[in-house]
Amino acid sequence: MLARSALRSARTTCNARSSLGRAAKRFATSSSSNATSEEASSPFRLTAAGSVATALAVGSMAWYYHLYGSSLYAMTPQEEGLHATKYPWEHEKFTKTFDHQALRRGFQVYREVCSSCHSLNRIPWRALVGSTHTVDEVKAMAEENEYDTEPNDEGEIEKRPGKLSDYIPAPYKNDEAAKAANNGALPPDLSLMVKARHGGCNYIFSLITGYPEEPPPGVEVAPGLNFNPYFPGTGIAMARVLYDGLVEYEDKTPATTSQMAKDVVEFLNWSAEPEMDQRKKMGVATIVVSTALLALSIWVKRYKWSPIKTRKIVYNPPVGGDPRSRSH
Repeated sequence: MLARSALRSARTTCNARSSLGRAAKRFATSSSSNATSEEASSPFRLTAAGSVATALAVGSMAWYYHLYGSSLYAMTPQEEGLHATKYPWEHEKFTKTFDHQALRRGFQVYREVCSSCHSLNRIPWRALVGSTHTVDEVKAMAEENEYDTEPNDEGEIEKRPGKLSDYIPAPYKNDEAAKAANNGALPPDLSLMVKARHGGCNYIFSLITGYPEEPPPGVEVAPGLNFNPYFPGTGIAMARVLYDGLVEYEDKTPATTSQMAKDVVEFLNWSAEPEMDQRKKMGVATIVVSTALLALSIWVKRYKWSPIKTRKIVYNPPVGGDPRSRSH
């Protein structure tokens, strides 16, 4: 009996020592992990990591701007041309759209004046519907032109009246014919001219209204060129084309030089970006939806996620040693 009691007490002592050892080991492991996490999440380390990441982001953006974002200028002011005056274009404002009466007048100026030399190769007749003219008006204008059909059974190509799906025809058959008719100068296509020139609407308006009566004293203009201070090099093959009363507007608007220039420039801005009105509407809708989602996310953060994030979880280990020792 005495030996059995001694053996039982020795076994209990061993179990107690093993449970204490495991508890100490678990405590040491949790202490080391807590120390590591506290060290990694210290304010100094977080601030340093955020500062380094911000510095890298700013440095990469500065380097990219240095390589691709800086403007290129001509060597001399004469080669660069006179800077265009900044005008308050209404359609460039965030909440404003194109003046469709001005677009209609601008297309009239293009058709009666500019189309004799310049093309609009990227604009189909159907794009004018609802922007400058009605469907019937555009159909009538398209049918005034003839387009090639598909080859028939004999391989011959016949002509047909234009349709809404056709593109506005160019004044010349090819570039060589255009150069031959303009003393070797190729009139550029005007479809994307506003986007293709530095200054956009301001540059084109200043260019077509900036022809002086006579070149300034001391300025020599090459034969076949015309002086225009806004054109790079000041010598341009295109002569002045807009004069007061050159066209007669349907709405009886006075056809002054500046009015015609303003209308045709606005039309060319539309031809370079016909989707501008829809893009602005989509931008407003995006801002409204993003604002609503931002408010919703703040509400969820404040009233739903914040209690979960700030709650405290406490672990209470079982009291009484190793549960396996209770079976003995």
